[in-house]
Amino acid sequence: MKKDVTQKNKENSNDTGSRSISNGMEAKMQAKIYNQKGAEVGNIKLPAKVFFAKWRADLVHQVVEGMRSNKRAGTADTKDRGEVRGGGKKPWKQKGTGRARHGSSRSPIWIGGGVTHGPLSDKNYKRKISKKMRAQALFSVLSQKMKDGEIIFVDSLLMPEMKTKDALKVVQNLAKASGWKTIATSKKKKMLTALFDRSEKTEKSFRNISSLRLAFLKNLNPLDVLNYQYLLIENPKESVKFLEARG
Repeated sequence: MKKDVTQKNKENSNDTGSRSISNGMEAKMQAKIYNQKGAEVGNIKLPAKVFFAKWRADLVHQVVEGMRSNKRAGTADTKDRGEVRGGGKKPWKQKGTGRARHGSSRSPIWIGGGVTHGPLSDKNYKRKISKKMRAQALFSVLSQKMKDGEIIFVDSLLMPEMKTKDALKVVQNLAKASGWKTIATSKKKKMLTALFDRSEKTEKSFRNISSLRLAFLKNLNPLDVLNYQYLLIENPKESVKFLEARG
């Protein structure tokens, strides 16, 4: 009888232990939602694959460098000695002048001559980045930002009027609530604000604030997120669903 009782006690203790661990994990996978006044208005459960993914440095580097390469215009172009205008006449006779032999004034060693091994406009800098690679790199970056406490969720950024003064007040409230005090006073762009929907009043109210840059959630990518220290996500319930569907 004693063995049966002790066995049941062990099972009960294991159950309570597993419950406490799972509850702790669920608590970690939740984030606070704030309103424009900086007050907490609720919580949101975050998907593990988006905000708690493994840091994959090689993949992030590959995707970011690929995106930078794809942004290159590829318009740099130089002319070699055969493309430079002029230089058809021999500068001086071959012998008897005491000077070095030259056949054309458009030689690369002459001023005004052609360029050796210069950039050509026909070079292709494009790199292929699959949707899956881009999504996994974004999840890795978002997870690192989440781990560092550099993401904040706001229920809505819709503005009743087109006023930068009111938008700046919202930024100050959120900076105070999150502890990111430098955002409200910084002249450098430190925060990326991801809007879920287009709103002319919101866009024109926030665009003149020097410390942040506006973007749309559907265009969110690893390069933009890494270029800014903080990330603000509007309408978290719909935004998180959208991000989860990408991967």
